[in-house]
Amino acid sequence: MESALEEIEFLALSSNRVEVLRLLSEGPRTRNELASETGASQATLGRILGDFEERSWVRRDGGEYEATATGRLVSRGFTDLLEILETEGELRGIVRYLPTQAMDFDLRHLADATITVPSETRPNAPVQRVLDLLDDADEVRAFSHAFNEQSLTVVQERTTAGEQTFEAVLSKHAVSALAEDSTLRRRLESLLDADAAEIRTRSEDIPLAVTIVDDVVHLLVRDENGVLRASVDTDDETVRSWAQDAFDEYWKSASPLDRAELSS
Repeated sequence: MESALEEIEFLALSSNRVEVLRLLSEGPRTRNELASETGASQATLGRILGDFEERSWVRRDGGEYEATATGRLVSRGFTDLLEILETEGELRGIVRYLPTQAMDFDLRHLADATITVPSETRPNAPVQRVLDLLDDADEVRAFSHAFNEQSLTVVQERTTAGEQTFEAVLSKHAVSALAEDSTLRRRLESLLDADAAEIRTRSEDIPLAVTIVDDVVHLLVRDENGVLRASVDTDDETVRSWAQDAFDEYWKSASPLDRAELSS
């Protein structure tokens, strides 16, 4: 273990080492090519290549260097570690609020996600993010324990105008909360009447607030007190596949929402 940690430290202490090994893992290069691509001096490259040859991470063939099988293994593993740490850095501020127990995918797939958090000047920024997505969407699917007024308004207006299709699985609690407000109840009733909309409900808990907007998956993230902490959205294919599968499972176990339930 100590030896492995020493090798990690050896690479981590020099971005030039990391980059040279990555480049040589992609294919053979001369020292001049490495100098051009990394900006490192010939003296620095000489030391790096010598250290790599001692470790059998690279080999020289005439005027070119290339990574060995173990060199490629090390480069790939170190790159994976860097990507994991970069993703962790992005998620660090909100990970305590993420319902990770219900998110059946590797968090590395959120590496390129857009994370929107409230601020003093834009406290509603996470909700505004999903509104922007909804306002430009052709197809919307959602499964959630809550449905906010702004999202309902956008969906109802676009769906009844024939500009959008909408399918959702909402918790009974979410529907009850909307039905208690006469204005929101009328919007929900209008949405139910639209040919391009279908809503189902579940008595069981839905631990997530997920909206699939065309090819983008959006999550609203709240803390244990229901306070909005962030939104996360991504077009990653794996996350989209997870969200679609989860939607299908919730859909199959839910019942169509009847207008009579809104006035009961």
